Amino acid sequence: MSEERKGDGWWVVTFVVGVLGLIMGVVGIAMASGRSDGIAASADAPAATGAVDFDVTLADISVTPSSIDVPAGKVVTLHVTNTGTLAHDFKVMGMNGLGAMKTGEKVDLEIGPFTADTEVWCTVAGHKEAGMKMAVHVLGGTGAVDAASAATAAADVSAKIDGTAMPPEGWTGRDPQLGPALPGTMHEIAFDAVETTMEVAPGVTQQMWSFNGQVPGPILHGKVGDTFRITLTNKGSMGHSIDFHASKVAWSDEMRTIQPGESLVYEFQADYAGAFMYHCGTVPALHHIGNGMYGAIIIDPPVLAPVTQEFVVVQSELYLGAQGAPGNLTKMMNEQFDAVVFNGYFAQYKFAPIHVVAGQRYRLWVVDDGPNENSAFHIVGTIFDTVFKEGAYLLQPDASHGGSQVLDLQPAQGGFVEFTFAEDGLYPFVTHKFANPGKGALGFFAVGNVDTSKLTGH
Repeated sequence: MSEERKGDGWWVVTFVVGVLGLIMGVVGIAMASGRSDGIAASADAPAATGAVDFDVTLADISVTPSSIDVPAGKVVTLHVTNTGTLAHDFKVMGMNGLGAMKTGEKVDLEIGPFTADTEVWCTVAGHKEAGMKMAVHVLGGTGAVDAASAATAAADVSAKIDGTAMPPEGWTGRDPQLGPALPGTMHEIAFDAVETTMEVAPGVTQQMWSFNGQVPGPILHGKVGDTFRITLTNKGSMGHSIDFHASKVAWSDEMRTIQPGESLVYEFQADYAGAFMYHCGTVPALHHIGNGMYGAIIIDPPVLAPVTQEFVVVQSELYLGAQGAPGNLTKMMNEQFDAVVFNGYFAQYKFAPIHVVAGQRYRLWVVDDGPNENSAFHIVGTIFDTVFKEGAYLLQPDASHGGSQVLDLQPAQGGFVEFTFAEDGLYPFVTHKFANPGKGALGFFAVGNVDTSKLTGH
């Protein structure tokens, strides 16, 4: 088992969030031996009078040492080694320095001279926020921060959701219907890890990391005893992986991170019934899940009561970065979500209500893919007479006439509820954690011939 690879967000245990780095007053020369990204010296920097050497180790996800003390006006040589399983770069203020380094690669980087404190960090998305940064303290320097630069760096550039906005003409929501279980017992399925820009709320786009260009990823549906052979191909720009919670396989094998252009085969037999999460586990797993690399696999119990139709809803959160950029890892670490959504889009089934018929019986599967927020799934105007959670029935129709109002789920839990609608009309569904419906965790069942124009605006 690789010591560097950390699975399922374990790096959080040892990670301490650093104070936002000081913005250097002057960026001097920073060049790698034979691998300069093109750095010019500052006209205001004093001439170099010597060099100071440091050994620097890049791992997943850390930099050792986390800080160095250097004399003012001196060129500093960093002997940088990437011991991680992922590619990392290392740049002064995220601009000038080393390009991507492969696992095991060693490169010398010259930086400075400096007259004020600065930072060097990995610019791979989320790595700095996860801890891959090194403070440079300049002894005898000004220690000052450029106020204008600091203000710019601290400014919140996150995209904003307008709760009154409508999707563009021609927009269609994701179909929530769950198709029948796959025929046969062997299912060979191709998964591509891809990074793509998509709309996540009216007028708001993000660069989402995804499986097959979908967020959530494809919903898989099988039976107890089925075998799934998943071929994962990394068509992205960084390392990715996959972890099926419905499987019993070695984390160090099928769940390993693969680099861009690589593939792996993940094969497992689904021996247990349930509504299971799957997700990317590449460090930082929190960022990969929070930025769209999650989905659900439904494994039916051996005996299921007949229903008219089945649906599936995956709850998750959005942690918005800048418009068109990946999600913000710092927000994810602090659980500061901008939205809670069903099937990846803000208030999706308000804009595209789910149409059903009164008196018919329906089954709705719910999986909370988080990565952080719980769910209290509730449909206003009906009662669940069947509840199945985490592989077991909690309630079934019998002479006691028991009813349930909420399916409560923690992140990575799943189950289903069954219900009917007594009459035509609109029936909202929400998470009953009531801070969150206004943040996008809201949809509607449209039962019978009912006017939905006030919901959709069309």
